[in-house]
Amino acid sequence: MRRWVVGLLLLASAARGQAVPTVRSLGPQPPRNILYVGNSLFYWNNGLSSMVWELLQTAFPGGDYESRLVAISGAALSWHDLEVYLRPGAMQGFSIQEGGHLVFQKSRPFDAVVMSDCSQCPIHPQLRAQFHQVARKDAEIAVRRGAKPVLFMTWAYRHRPEMTHQLAEEYTLAGNETGSLVIPAGLAFAASVAANPSIELYDPDGRHPSPAGTYLAACTVLAAVYGKSPVDNPYRASLDAKTALALQRTAAETVQKFLGR
Repeated sequence: MRRWVVGLLLLASAARGQAVPTVRSLGPQPPRNILYVGNSLFYWNNGLSSMVWELLQTAFPGGDYESRLVAISGAALSWHDLEVYLRPGAMQGFSIQEGGHLVFQKSRPFDAVVMSDCSQCPIHPQLRAQFHQVARKDAEIAVRRGAKPVLFMTWAYRHRPEMTHQLAEEYTLAGNETGSLVIPAGLAFAASVAANPSIELYDPDGRHPSPAGTYLAACTVLAAVYGKSPVDNPYRASLDAKTALALQRTAAETVQKFLGR
């Protein structure tokens, strides 16, 4: 009898974990100006947005792509004030010329916002509800400001692989509830660990990404947000060709499986 009860509990748990994303893409026109909002997972290794930009330069030669990154160490998504970030002109770049002359760059609004919470916030019993609440609020702000909301699914800690499924479930549910595209970076990490365990995706702390980890995440962004396969992209982020290709394939396959495209 006990075995039957355990089996039923496992089946129930599996059933709860079958959330499928309802938002499959950002539409036929890829975003030109993205705001990344997150924490140290975003700014590690000179920034996720920097690697995405490098991939874009070779994937779409001559394309006019911009991005801004706002990341706070250890931050939950609730720490950020998206309303302020998306205020017209709030993120306008500038340069200081010779003689101290200030020159402002031409400002254009963000057309997408990629948001991520802290590693455990979406799955912690005391923080899960707040994650969904803030995701709803920020998605509404993004849409009101003319930007498409995107959620970045983070990865499990190296020694806590069970986090992968939990994070995937909560991010997918939040994406469906808010009409946000979900970038399955966490699933790509798990797939890479399973297929290519010799590729080290983690820093020694077992939480932050190694350069290979950030590269895998960037390739996943390229495939999910821009609808462009990273396979055979010549930008390798100083990785050897074999490693880069393996990560490119993992990213492409994960996005195809998760988003069905």
